[in-house]
Amino acid sequence: MGVASRRNLAHGRGVWGPMNLYSFKTGFTFDDDVDHKIPLAEIIADGGDVFLIITTAFHFLLIRDSCVARSMPTVHPLVRLSFLCAKSSKNIRLPFPCSCAHSFQFARSYSSPNAAPTAKKAYVRDKPHMNIGTIGHVDHGKTTLTAAITKILSEKKGTIYRSYEEIDNAPEEKKRGITINAAVVDYTTDNRHYGHTDCPGHADYVKNMITGANQMECAILVVAATDGTMPQTREHLLLAKQIGIEKLVVFVNKADAADAEMLELVELEIRDTLKHYGFDGDHVPIVTGSALCALEGRNPEIGREKVIELLKVIDTVPLPKRDKDKPFLLPIEQVFSITGRGTVVTGRIERGVIGLQAQVEILGYNQCLKSTVTGIEMFHQLLNQAEAGDQVGLLLRGLKREEVRRGQVVADPKSLTLHNYVEAQVYMLSKKEGGRTKPFLNKYQLQIFSKSWDCPAYVILPEKIEMIMPGEDATIHLDLQKQMVLEPGQRFTMRANGTTIGYGVVSKTLPNPEQSNW
Repeated sequence: MGVASRRNLAHGRGVWGPMNLYSFKTGFTFDDDVDHKIPLAEIIADGGDVFLIITTAFHFLLIRDSCVARSMPTVHPLVRLSFLCAKSSKNIRLPFPCSCAHSFQFARSYSSPNAAPTAKKAYVRDKPHMNIGTIGHVDHGKTTLTAAITKILSEKKGTIYRSYEEIDNAPEEKKRGITINAAVVDYTTDNRHYGHTDCPGHADYVKNMITGANQMECAILVVAATDGTMPQTREHLLLAKQIGIEKLVVFVNKADAADAEMLELVELEIRDTLKHYGFDGDHVPIVTGSALCALEGRNPEIGREKVIELLKVIDTVPLPKRDKDKPFLLPIEQVFSITGRGTVVTGRIERGVIGLQAQVEILGYNQCLKSTVTGIEMFHQLLNQAEAGDQVGLLLRGLKREEVRRGQVVADPKSLTLHNYVEAQVYMLSKKEGGRTKPFLNKYQLQIFSKSWDCPAYVILPEKIEMIMPGEDATIHLDLQKQMVLEPGQRFTMRANGTTIGYGVVSKTLPNPEQSNW
C-alpha cells in the first residue's frame, strides 16, 4: 500500500449508527492482492458523492468514486455488485464488522488527511456493571435473543441496537449461520449496565465458549422448546459450573412452535438437568417466550413482553463481589494492533484496578514482557481507571502484535510467576456424563483450558496409582508444555479429542521435574 493509501486509512470499529462521510483530497491505489485482505465491502453515498467502503476487523478505507473504476478488477465480486447497486442517500447506517464488541476503537475519523481525531466520550460509572451472557445448544436462539434484547432496549437512551448479522459478523459465521467466536455487546436497563457475551453453541467451538464464559458473572441458558436439553446444553452447564458461574437464568425459546404440554415437559426436564449439574433447579428463574417474535415485532405476549420479563429477572440477580484490593489481573481474550500507537488487548478484569501510565507485565506461553498502559476504553468510552469486573481494552506501549496472544495475562509487575508443573485435584467425567470409557494411564496427554488460555499437558499419576477410572476423583500432577500463569485454587477444564473429559483445581505449584516429559 502506498503513502497516499496510508494517509486515507482511518482506524476504528464502527457500529450501526449514522455517520457523516467526507471525501479525501489525496488519491488511492490498490495492491494487486487486495482482494485477499477484504472480508466485507459495501458501497454507500453521502450527499451525492459515491464511496466504496472496504472494512476489516479494525480498519476501514474510504475511496473516491473517481478511483473505483481502475480498482474494480482487483476486488471481490461482492464489491462490484454493490457498486452497481449503489444509490445516493443521506444518513447512511454503516456496519463495520468485528469479532467482539469490545474491539475498541482508539479511532481517528478524518474530514481531511490532516484533521484532528474526533473526541471520545468518557465512561460514566452511573450504574452498577454486570457481565452476563447466553449459553446453550447450537441453533437454540442465543444470538437471536441477544439481538432482541438490544432492539427492545434501544428504544430508550443508552443502548444501540445490534442486529443478528452484526453479532455473527465473521464471514464463516455468516456462511454457516452459527456463532463461532464469542461476541460481546453492551446495553443498559433502568438499574444496570451490562456487558453481554454471546457464546458459540456448536460442539466444534467449545474452546471459544470457554473463553467467553470466563467473562460471565451470570449466564442466560437458552433452551429451544422444540428440542429440550441437548448435548451442548449439558456441556455448557458443566463448563459454567466448573468455571464458577453460580447465577443462572433460563430462557425457554421458540415458544411459538410448541404447545403448552411440550413447554411444561421441557421446563421439568430443564430443572432436572440443572440439579444434575449442581445448580438449584427448583429455584432458578425460567422465562418462556420467543426471541424471534420479539425481534420481528410479532406476538408481543410471547415476544417483546417476555424479553422485558427476562430483563427484569436479570436485574434482580445479586451483583458479584469484586476483588478490587488484590493485584491487577486481566486474562487476554483478543489482541489488535494500532499503527503508530501500540497494541490493544481486550478482556475482563478479574481482580484489582488499573490506571493510565501503569506499569504492567504480560505473562504466559514462556514469556514475560513489560509495558505501560497508555489508554483504557470500555465499550468505546474512555476511562482513567478500570476495576475488577470491567470489560476493557488496554492500549499497551512498545509491544508488537505478534509478541502478544490470547491466553496471556496482563498483571501488576512481579505479582505472578509462570509454572508448567502443578499438583491438582481432578474429577474425570464418567461415560454417562459424556466422558471417556477407558481409564486414564500415566502420561495420558490432554488439553488444559483455564482463564482464556489452553495448553497441552501430560497427566502424571502418583507412584502407587496405575490408572484413574472415568467417574473417579484423584490427586495428580500436570506437566504442561508451556509455562503458564497457574495459582493455587485456579480452576481448569480438561479436554481431549473434542470432548470435555474432566475438570479440576490447582492444589499447589511444583518445581519442574529434572527430566521434562516434553
